[in-house]
Amino acid sequence: MENLTSPAPPAAQVAASSDQATPSGDNSFAEILSEFEQQHHGPARGQATQGTVVSITPDAVFVDIGRKIDGMLPTQLFRDEAGALSIHVGDKLLVSITGSDGEGSYTLSTIKVERPKDWSALEKAFAEQRAIAGVVTEFVKGGLRVDVGVPAFLPASRSGAKDQAEVEKLVGQEIQCKIIKLDTTDEDVVVDRRVVLEEEEKQARQKRLAELAEGAVVRGTVRSVTDFGAFVDLGGGLDGLLHVTDMAWHRVAKPSDFVNPGDSVEVKILKISPETRRISLGMKQLTPDPWTLASENFQVGQRVQGKVSRLTDFGAFIELAPGLDGLIHISEMSWSKKIKRPSDVLKPGESVEALVLGVNAAERRISLGLKQALGDPWEEAARKYAPGNIVEGPVSSLTNFGCFVTLGDGLEGMIHISDITREKRLNHPREALAAGQKVRAVVLELDQERRRIKLGIKQLEPTTADEYIGEHQAGETVTGRIVEATRGQAKVELGEGVFAECRLPERAEEVAAAPQPAPAADLSSLTAMLSAKWKQGSAAVKSSGPEPVRAGQIRTFRILKLDQAAKKIEVELAG
Repeated sequence: MENLTSPAPPAAQVAASSDQATPSGDNSFAEILSEFEQQHHGPARGQATQGTVVSITPDAVFVDIGRKIDGMLPTQLFRDEAGALSIHVGDKLLVSITGSDGEGSYTLSTIKVERPKDWSALEKAFAEQRAIAGVVTEFVKGGLRVDVGVPAFLPASRSGAKDQAEVEKLVGQEIQCKIIKLDTTDEDVVVDRRVVLEEEEKQARQKRLAELAEGAVVRGTVRSVTDFGAFVDLGGGLDGLLHVTDMAWHRVAKPSDFVNPGDSVEVKILKISPETRRISLGMKQLTPDPWTLASENFQVGQRVQGKVSRLTDFGAFIELAPGLDGLIHISEMSWSKKIKRPSDVLKPGESVEALVLGVNAAERRISLGLKQALGDPWEEAARKYAPGNIVEGPVSSLTNFGCFVTLGDGLEGMIHISDITREKRLNHPREALAAGQKVRAVVLELDQERRRIKLGIKQLEPTTADEYIGEHQAGETVTGRIVEATRGQAKVELGEGVFAECRLPERAEEVAAAPQPAPAADLSSLTAMLSAKWKQGSAAVKSSGPEPVRAGQIRTFRILKLDQAAKKIEVELAG
């Protein structure tokens, strides 16, 4: 046995034989090799034979096949995915000669099964449904002619080739196939190559599946991309699904924006289902989960910047970092204005500033507030909208019970329907006001705890008290009727709807022992009594002498104080 590195004598013998057969020296190496094979015993071309690996180079594995010249196989056939060799010098291989490389070596093909030598071997292989070896000799109508010891027919549909071009490329190749029809009488043999390829693929998938483990990181090639993810070829006929939610910690809108067919990707095996051979893959699992540091990076009360990633009916999600979103609930968008849709306030892609309201890393939630970042206008409301202050603003909306007025800074005031006008009783605020109309009102009440401001318009309209105060001045003497009298204090009616406070002398005898409410009197009777007093004059009053103060009396008073803002009048007894 000698390989290509053996001394020259064998080559000289071949040359000598060649010279004797072809004195002209024009014969090719293949012809010389064929003649040499005829002169020396050894396996025939296409015949299975046991060989021994004698040397290995980066490109070729040389095999001793029992001839003076070794055979050669590509080294790449024996490398795994990592590039390591699975063969060593001295290993035994079942091979067959397929030709020569023109440089002094036989070209070989590795085979797993032998070619039947007679009809009995064919019958046995057919009965056992065992794979056999054969050499494709020619392309014929509907398929291929295969030498399996006898001529056999391989239908194109069972060749395992995708198209006619691939079918034609099989000519001259050694293949493995199974006999699907055997008629010894008519010497009719039909074989199937596809079933063998499918079995080999199944075995390769099972082998590859056994090599994989959950949690392992592997490299694969993106085979196809769908709306829900991408299928990654892991080798050995196995595909894994990389779901869109496992591509990145941040939200991936479309898988095609992240990966493309043909991309080489590194993925982590998340789950393997041996029964269904389904493999779930992940890419984001190869990087740290941003939520693990959320509690450290975000604190309650912290101001943060982010971009609106998406809007929902209940709020807006803000991207604070890749893979980490916070939620601004619709209720946290405005202090007073009722927001119907988040899109009325925020737009996708908009940059916003918000305040962190809560962080729950375990549930992967960060609550944000937009209105809190703008400042709480109610902190200044007590100063700006104290009762009695006059405000102006447009009517923002009308309801059955009143209307709302925009005060600015996100605040609104409410005017009840009964506080709109004194002129008449309204059935609906629209009878006096319209949306957008600018109004002037007075603050009646401020409830900071309930965040409510009550306003009134009619309170700014002049009253009979306003008119009275405008027509009189301190020091004047006027006549009025005592409505109520208690020790030291009396309520005096100076005109219709005009009342004054009167401080009484400390002499107890001038005050009725028990205060009595004044009898009801209409305007005409009050006017008549006041007229009678005026006709009698001050002398008449004096002539009567001092008399105790009682409810219902008509007395003379001196105005002490007129307070226009408070609509307050103070008087004292003048007689």
